Amino acid sequence: MSFREKVVIVTGASSGIGAAIAVKFAEQGASVVLTARNQARLKEVADKCRSYGAKHCIIIADLTKKDEIGKIVATTVEQFGKIDVLVNNAGIAGRAAIWEANAMELYDEIMATNLHAVVYLTSLAAPHLIKTKGNIVNISSIAAVNVIKPEQFAYCTSKAGLDHFTRSAAPDFASKGVRVNSINPGPVETNIAQCLGDRQGEFWNMMQKMTALGRLSDSEEIADLVLFVASDKAKAITGSSYITDNGLLLKRGA
Repeated sequence: MSFREKVVIVTGASSGIGAAIAVKFAEQGASVVLTARNQARLKEVADKCRSYGAKHCIIIADLTKKDEIGKIVATTVEQFGKIDVLVNNAGIAGRAAIWEANAMELYDEIMATNLHAVVYLTSLAAPHLIKTKGNIVNISSIAAVNVIKPEQFAYCTSKAGLDHFTRSAAPDFASKGVRVNSINPGPVETNIAQCLGDRQGEFWNMMQKMTALGRLSDSEEIADLVLFVASDKAKAITGSSYITDNGLLLKRGA
């Protein structure tokens, strides 16, 4: 798969899945727009993209702010003249039961990043994607189809909404030659568990045992799937959600 002369926006590109996606696109010749809030980490990812000779642009942005979302689209078009692929990867999580005092505050925060920002950025990028007959890949989660852990109502709701937004937007875009799909990872071993300190190993061992295949994914596996879905090899696919969870949902249903 080659993405030479393609311009790709990746949100949440400073670490984990987003960073892997950005580097994979760079490896395949794309010009990559890296956006997140952590400038130092974005620079590290940009250095990896540069090692493949890829053009890149760093945009520091908070996706809960409309003007900063607008800056992503405006800067991309100003620097590269177009948008071919939009990867909505940025997302946050948090735990609270619906009756807890902070439940609605957490819900608003998660929905603002995981769903509202995706819809708004997609809306702003749409005219440019229509011009290039490009495509959109939304990074969702298996939490969209099954509640894996308690006290995750806000996160699960945001990802279910993201999946349905993908399906709802796909018919609108299809008439314009633009595809929209989502990727739904299960457990992916990233730095998301750093807050657990010495218990990180225990956490990942528990997650591994929950899968039918007895393994965890890494960020590069998810990036490979994103590139396939964004490529011409997937030109017949739109409005789809790809679950990649090492059989976790299958084992839970056994």
